[in-house]
Amino acid sequence: MVGLVSTRAPFTTIHSRSTFKLGISRCNSLNSLRYGLECLSSSLNWSLKKDAISLAPRASVESVDYVAEPATKVKFPKEMTVPGCLKSLVLLGAGYREKVFAIIGVKVYAAGFFVNSSIKEHLSSSKGKIEKEISVDSSIFNSIFNAPCEKSLNIKLVRNVDGKTFWDALNDVITPRIKEITGTDEVALSVFRTTFMDRTLKEGTNILLTWVEPSMLLISVSADRLPSNVDAKIESSNVNSALFDGFFGDSPVSPSLKSSVVSGLEAILN
Repeated sequence: MVGLVSTRAPFTTIHSRSTFKLGISRCNSLNSLRYGLECLSSSLNWSLKKDAISLAPRASVESVDYVAEPATKVKFPKEMTVPGCLKSLVLLGAGYREKVFAIIGVKVYAAGFFVNSSIKEHLSSSKGKIEKEISVDSSIFNSIFNAPCEKSLNIKLVRNVDGKTFWDALNDVITPRIKEITGTDEVALSVFRTTFMDRTLKEGTNILLTWVEPSMLLISVSADRLPSNVDAKIESSNVNSALFDGFFGDSPVSPSLKSSVVSGLEAILN
């Protein structure tokens, strides 16, 4: 019996040690498997996150590069190329014109005012002025008109208008503001009238009135997109100044446009 005990005891000890080692090995294997699964899970989560980031909505070109005139919802580019201008012009403000028919106000067009970015250099004497000061300071708009850099009014019709009606409306703005009409002015007004009289101006038509210098205004018209050519030249300081004053003088035909431009001026002067 003693021999049996003495021979089994070592076996029992060896078996226990083997079992212990096997247990450790299994634990290590399980830990490795668990670690591997955790790594795989982390990798999958990161991959899914990257996919989610790549699928996240991007800001559209329209929302970044265009500004909508609030009343008409017409969109104007923040910057655009204008026929007759060497450099692109930037949007300074936008508004709309309304005509009253039988006591009812009807929106006829939206308008955006664009300027050469160098305009700021010609307004240094007005630096620091706020909206209230700018709106009543006619010298600022006189400086803009006389500055040796381009500015353009982009008119977008929001209803159908015949050419004669459109010209009559412009003429009502221009002629009363000219103290004494000269022969040069008459020629310029005739060119202006001829440019629009025989046209059918449908909703969506773009009209550019571009002052390249005080004595030179370029007219460009396109039925469904921004114009790419010059249709007529108005060579009269009186006519061009009267037109500019009609939009940015003391009694503007579009108060909303002037107000918006005043806000734009405050931004670049401060």
